[in-house]
Amino acid sequence: MGGAAVLALVALLGGCSQPEPRPAPVGSQPASAVSRPAPVSPSPSPSPSPSPRASGAARLPGFVVLTEFDPRIQADIRYATAHNFVGRPITGYAEPLCLLTRKAAQALRRVQDAALAGGHSLKVYDCYRPQPAVDDFVAWAKRPGEQQTKAEFYPDVAKSRLFAEGYIGAPTSHSRGGTVDLTLVDQPAASQPPYVAGQPLVACTAPRGQRFPDNSIDMGTGFDCFDARAHTDDPRITGAARDNRHLLRRLMADAGFVNYDREWWHYKLRDETYPDTYFAAPVARSSIG
Repeated sequence: MGGAAVLALVALLGGCSQPEPRPAPVGSQPASAVSRPAPVSPSPSPSPSPSPRASGAARLPGFVVLTEFDPRIQADIRYATAHNFVGRPITGYAEPLCLLTRKAAQALRRVQDAALAGGHSLKVYDCYRPQPAVDDFVAWAKRPGEQQTKAEFYPDVAKSRLFAEGYIGAPTSHSRGGTVDLTLVDQPAASQPPYVAGQPLVACTAPRGQRFPDNSIDMGTGFDCFDARAHTDDPRITGAARDNRHLLRRLMADAGFVNYDREWWHYKLRDETYPDTYFAAPVARSSIG
């Protein structure tokens, strides 16, 4: 495959783990955090390396539980469950919570106000992601035999090609507390059938009525779909699904979030609280400090 084709396929494994400069431990940082050096150009096919780890009691200073900060926002934290591309709960997700910096939560509250005015509500899939979870993704990618969810999340990409085609990158902006994966649901929201382990899998690129019955409004693909059709402006996504993606992007942009154009669900707060810090504390209420 040519270089141009590879770049066209660059996506983010595990909901936006795009390559970023490797942070180096700094002794003056809290035990739960590390800081990165001056930015360098990332490789399009990053090679994983051991990520920084916390020591002692890890804490997340200034973070909040989003659904307690704004109870109107819904949560469907997939990495705390077996319904994700790995097929089991991910390391570091001790509780199914959306943890974010207060600044990011305040911005999302403004988005929620605007969404409700149009008859929708936000639903988050992933928020703060601890560094050990990123390590778990990288380790999983090295085990070729573990492909029990391929039929749903990466039906058209060989697992052995995930590194070469740029689907894996570490660390991720999710570990800084200002990035969120989310969608819109109608208000009031429809019920969503629970995921049942072992149920037949359907490709995330299938029509809405065939893929997993997420109560999200139609976005053209499912969440965490490793496919070019998940790119926000992929020309194959038309009609209501295209309009819904653009609506989400407009609502988020108005509150200061920037979309990663290869994943319709991924947004990073432009003015992050911790732009140079990656945390390792688990996703748990006890981590908030």
